[in-house]
Amino acid sequence: MRSAHTVAQVRAAETAAMRDVPDGVLMQRAAAGLAHAVLDYLGGGYGRRVLLLVGSGDNGGDALYAATLLCRRGVAVDALLLGSSHHEAGLEAMLAAGGRVVDSLEDVSVDVVVDAIVGIGGRPGLRPEAVAALDALAGIPVVAVDVPSGVGVDTGELDRPHVRADLTVTFGTHKVAHLVDPAAVASGAVHLVDIGLDLPLADVEAMQHADVAALLPRPDGNAQKYARGVVGVRAGSETYPGAALLCVAGASCGLAGMVRYVGHAADVVRQVHPEVVGEGRVQAWVVGPGGGDDAAGALEAALADDVPVVVDADALALVDGPFAVPTVLTPHAGELANMLGVERDEIEARPLEFARFAAERFDAVVLLKGRHTLIARPDGRVRVTTTGLPWLATAGAGDVLAGLIGALLAAGLEPWDAASVGSWVHGAAATEASGGGPIVAGDVAHALGGVLRSLL
Repeated sequence: MRSAHTVAQVRAAETAAMRDVPDGVLMQRAAAGLAHAVLDYLGGGYGRRVLLLVGSGDNGGDALYAATLLCRRGVAVDALLLGSSHHEAGLEAMLAAGGRVVDSLEDVSVDVVVDAIVGIGGRPGLRPEAVAALDALAGIPVVAVDVPSGVGVDTGELDRPHVRADLTVTFGTHKVAHLVDPAAVASGAVHLVDIGLDLPLADVEAMQHADVAALLPRPDGNAQKYARGVVGVRAGSETYPGAALLCVAGASCGLAGMVRYVGHAADVVRQVHPEVVGEGRVQAWVVGPGGGDDAAGALEAALADDVPVVVDADALALVDGPFAVPTVLTPHAGELANMLGVERDEIEARPLEFARFAAERFDAVVLLKGRHTLIARPDGRVRVTTTGLPWLATAGAGDVLAGLIGALLAAGLEPWDAASVGSWVHGAAATEASGGGPIVAGDVAHALGGVLRSLL
């Protein structure tokens, strides 16, 4: 699991670690990791040119000590000092190794800028002198130290001037801003350096291949189709029969023992999926994709069965409070904005805040779709999906996802796990189907089997 800790958690872990190691060891570990990451990014040392933008925080010290190692590898290092104070020992070490301090950027030639302006303890935003320096260096690759300066470290928000990094080198653990958009976009690629911190359980995390594989349901030796779970789909309408097909395709991934379909598209569903049967007992329902005017009746009927339910698309407009059954809500930003009575741009600017708020308000797992999808549960814990690619933003992809989550619920996973695993697998299937090019929702559904086989 890739964990993302808050600033307070990191500071507490650093304080605890410093009781067991000599003074300055953590900074030297961070500096060594940063220097090696910069050298790798540059493709070597000798003849390369690096500019440090150095603020007054500890990450300024990390950068200055890293500069001493870069100088020893033949890198020409200049440092522009921003702010009123700096890490004196680090600055002396850099100068002794051959680095220079510059007062302006007029005659500076550089291959990479190292952003050490504001560390994790800084407030969001940048001072005018830092903004001016970044503007003067526009177009040059940036390596950020710990986090891109100016971002909301614990929120993932970008509401003030900030650095947009090509690479972020972080220490000890990922921070929320590395995983949660929109700040995750500003972080670029993220490289984690282990500096020996003992960290608590994080409230934000991103599942990895092994985590997903461990949670996937597997039939035992005595399995039969009903014991493996039956998922019901109430989706589609006379206007949108395709939504039913796509939702059933996601549910028919093989993780549940049977799929039942109830709705106006029954004939076309059975032509494409002859294994799908009609109404009967289920262990979970999926309601809403393409439901149109039928969504209200479909949701009422599904809730009457007193089993977990995935509420998607048209059925989301009917949600006004907690349900009496375990529930997964799967809105995109626009749908969540309508559910909460706010503007869409508010959701997109503060997705972590609103996903958590909605999960608490509706007492449900809320899967907020996006470039990095957030899966929040009512107690505030959140998982972030980092699989997938921009081509996944295509009509009908959410219908496939809803069906897949329903199958996982029917097979016995708890709502948070079902939504998290489903989102990860869905993103991985999109990447597999795409091969770097365009896809449609049906391609994602067809790729589910191969991804699941690789996990199992």
